Amino acid sequence: MMPGDSDAVKGKKLQRSSLRRAWQFARPYRRTILVFLGAIVLTALIDLIPAFAFRSILDDAIPNKDRAQITLLAVVVVVAAVAGAALAIVQRWCSAQIGEGLIYDLRVALFAKVQRMPIAFFTRTQTGALTSRLNNDVVGAQTAVTSTLGSVVSNVVVLATTLAAMAALEWRLTLLALVVLPIFIIPAKRVGARLQVISRENMATNAEMNSQMAERFNVAGALLVKLFGRQNDEVSLFASRAVRVRDTGIRSAMLGRVFFVALGLVGALGAAAIYGVGAHLVVSGNISPGTLVALAALVTR
Repeated sequence: MMPGDSDAVKGKKLQRSSLRRAWQFARPYRRTILVFLGAIVLTALIDLIPAFAFRSILDDAIPNKDRAQITLLAVVVVVAAVAGAALAIVQRWCSAQIGEGLIYDLRVALFAKVQRMPIAFFTRTQTGALTSRLNNDVVGAQTAVTSTLGSVVSNVVVLATTLAAMAALEWRLTLLALVVLPIFIIPAKRVGARLQVISRENMATNAEMNSQMAERFNVAGALLVKLFGRQNDEVSLFASRAVRVRDTGIRSAMLGRVFFVALGLVGALGAAAIYGVGAHLVVSGNISPGTLVALAALVTR
């Protein structure tokens, strides 16, 4: 970030005009994006197959001692796993095509924009800040389009398909599983907002470090530092910025880890609730053991 950028964007929300500008860069890759999103949807649907296959094995094939059906269902599970792996490769290819293409387009567009700026712009702008924009910020924008977009779409599709499958199996246990959903959504929103602040601070501090290095690692800058005897001051200033980068990195890593640990705990609680209440329903004869196992497999998603 350039000086003053942090205050300029503080408390601001994403505008539609910004989204339109971002779409202009993503538009050339719209077909690849559609393939990417389609692969995510297909993966979510294919991942439902094993749960229903296990249900059929437990409820139908084993009680009937139907070896042919057991073999067929096992083959179906294997084919689903292979198809899921193939779709994962397709997703990675698409995300790489989109991501690297966006990095190229954004860097070239930003470089061309800077070249058209007047001389006055270069007299008041730090070189390191521009370098940071071309490197760190561009990669961040690419991550937002590929990783973040893919994760959001994947989570929404997985949630919708899983809830539909669970409701088709047993609506009462599905409602029970939904009880723990707010425990995940509310912290996720808070963690996301906090990570956004930390990421912005990290990028701003990296830009300051890049500016200092770009200005000091040349003949003019080195002569100026030595002429005024400011070596220790420069080292102290760089160290203060480096420690901020270190601290924000630690906070980001810990916050992300706590979130994922909490997510795993919520999934475990959901599975425990399904097994606990579902087992009573099995004993009462309201649902079959295969249905219970299928529901437990689905709720962990």
